[in-house]
Amino acid sequence: QVQLVESGGGLVQPGGSLRLSCAASGNIGISNVMAWYRQAPGQQRELVATISRNGRTNYADSVKGRFSIFRDNAKNMVYLQMNSLKPEDTAVYYCQMNIYSDTWSDYWGQGTQVTVSS
Repeated sequence: QVQLVESGGGLVQPGGSLRLSCAASGNIGISNVMAWYRQAPGQQRELVATISRNGRTNYADSVKGRFSIFRDNAKNMVYLQMNSLKPEDTAVYYCQMNIYSDTWSDYWGQGTQVTVSS
């Protein structure tokens, strides 16, 4: 079994910063793509950013230039640095990892709330 646990969410004022972390534990062989998604109330879950094992990144247009995704392969962790936060960034943020355990599967964290408000 593989478990993902996110941390780092909270309440922040517009223009502020937060760093989300996601740690994988369990029977991990190797990890491939890691990603962050978010879901705002009444909205569908949307992709925020992805990072390949060799560090190639992609971002949603709405967060380009403000968010950075990075990873630590040795620790099986992925991070999301969020700067210049806006109220529209308010959502539950989920990490996802494609991991080889007994087979290749996608695993999800439980989500962490990010609220941007004055």
